[in-house]
Amino acid sequence: MKRLAGAMALAVRAAPASMALRVGTTLLSGAAPVGVAWLTRNLIDDLARPQRSGFWLPACALAVAGALLAVNQHVARFADREVARQVALSAQTELFAAVTRPVGIAELEDPAGQNRLRLAQQAGQEAPQQLTAAVLAIGQAAVTLAGFLVALAALSPLIAVLVAVSGLPVLVAQIGLSRRRAETTVRITPGLRRQAHYAMLLMDVRAAKEIRLFGLGPYFRSRLARELAQAQDAERAVDKATLRVDGLLAVLTAAVSGGALVAAIARIGGGAGTVGDLSVLIAALAGVQSGLATMVSSIATADQMLILYSHYAAVVESGATGSAESGDRSSETGSATRPASPLPTAGPLRQSLEFHDVWFRYTPDSDWILRGIDLIIEPGQSVGLVGLNGAGKSTVAKLICRLYEPTRGSITWNGTDLRDLDAASVRSRVSAVFQDFMSYEMSAADNVAVGDLEAGGGEAGLRAAAAHAGIDETLAALPDGYRTMLSRVFDADGPGSGATLSGGQWQRVAIARAALRAGADLLILDEPSSGLDALAEAAVHESLRTLRTGQASLLISHRLSSLRDADRIVVLGGGRVAEAGSHDLLMARGGLYARLFQQQARGYQLPALGRPA
Repeated sequence: MKRLAGAMALAVRAAPASMALRVGTTLLSGAAPVGVAWLTRNLIDDLARPQRSGFWLPACALAVAGALLAVNQHVARFADREVARQVALSAQTELFAAVTRPVGIAELEDPAGQNRLRLAQQAGQEAPQQLTAAVLAIGQAAVTLAGFLVALAALSPLIAVLVAVSGLPVLVAQIGLSRRRAETTVRITPGLRRQAHYAMLLMDVRAAKEIRLFGLGPYFRSRLARELAQAQDAERAVDKATLRVDGLLAVLTAAVSGGALVAAIARIGGGAGTVGDLSVLIAALAGVQSGLATMVSSIATADQMLILYSHYAAVVESGATGSAESGDRSSETGSATRPASPLPTAGPLRQSLEFHDVWFRYTPDSDWILRGIDLIIEPGQSVGLVGLNGAGKSTVAKLICRLYEPTRGSITWNGTDLRDLDAASVRSRVSAVFQDFMSYEMSAADNVAVGDLEAGGGEAGLRAAAAHAGIDETLAALPDGYRTMLSRVFDADGPGSGATLSGGQWQRVAIARAALRAGADLLILDEPSSGLDALAEAAVHESLRTLRTGQASLLISHRLSSLRDADRIVVLGGGRVAEAGSHDLLMARGGLYARLFQQQARGYQLPALGRPA
């Protein structure tokens, strides 16, 4: 009932006027068949009398009722569509507000969380409006059913009781079937997610190159078909069970109604009633059976939708993919916790950002990525982070941005634990270029502007940020300049055609986003030049040196030459800080950093001239 009340409240909030209109049409539609049946009875009885002077009133009333019902039908259809539109909009808005509300992203990487999110999205699109429609149908059927049961009881109380009781097994069976359908939906969701993934790959222009080159089309099509066939097999099994149950129940209700009709006809034939009574009886039996069928079907639909709606409600109420977020700082989930009350905002970085014995792993059953690291970044200081693949360099950046929480230990900003500060305020003081940066199917201006949506300066500010990244001239030279859509998939927003950028150009756009947030206290650069050629890399790093002036910065790169000018270089190994110091100090020590640097340097050394081949 709580879930049902929540769904109905959503509908009322989303479309109050349309819901009020729909309730009115529902009451009229429910009462109309009963009224029409009684007017028909009176008309028939009046026509059967020797003096037929009184039939005009019921005849006119029937004509007016017919007109009202015709108009009511169209009004109800309009109200239904308007309620569906408004509820769908409101439900999707609430759902994705909840999806983006959690501080961290751990839930989005959890397969179970993704399954629940898929169910919540499906339920958000269908369940609220279908629940609303089911409740209105139940209300309409209840009004019709009550009116006709009263009519039957007036003619024969026994018939009324028998017909009403015959609906109970139908109700029980339909609820059982609805539960099975809901369970099937939950069970086939992972397979449908995979099917949707294969469909997306076959339509994705980025995947098209490898799919064409390696001949992967039939491979992905077969996987898509297999997942879809398995889901359809599960649905087919439920449909077969539904056919068997519905067929048996139809025979039962038909037998009860037929027996009641024969008994009533025999009674009226014996002089216990009029021909008008027979018309009411036939209409009542048909109305009760129809009302029972509608009510039972609607209750079953509501029950199924409520099960699915529970996934939607869980996501919306928890603000994540339905998993509870623990406030325990030693939590193994890696989730960023959300406090019950507002937290203080983070001030400018005056003292330092510090890692204190930080341990981290992504799931409780996975290996440790970080094993107790200590790290200090002071205002205006540039820190280089070095290590082999998988050493945890990008994880450090994500922890600073509070995309995850430390499993153990703490990270402090000016001496205050990040978890005791408002996450949005911390992030507003951090700018970053991630290794897996996004290329948005939007205009060039929007692709830069997302780096700081509150930044002023208009196009001049965007161009200044792009100039820092060495991409301004390229974007300005596009067919419609900064308004050009950077996509071949979507239509351009304005005049001009879309365009595409190379990987290195997209990387510069990502750097421009970071440059746009000029007031940030900390700049994180995670492999900012991996897609650039040598000349572009040198130019970008020169721009980044200017950009980092006055800011603390964390530089992550496999190209160790780009880290030589860092104030301090930290080397990660085995989940710990293996060594730290300046470039010259680390080279003198001859440790891991020196070996990595020398290995890279050999690739740039020319062979000695005059040596025998």
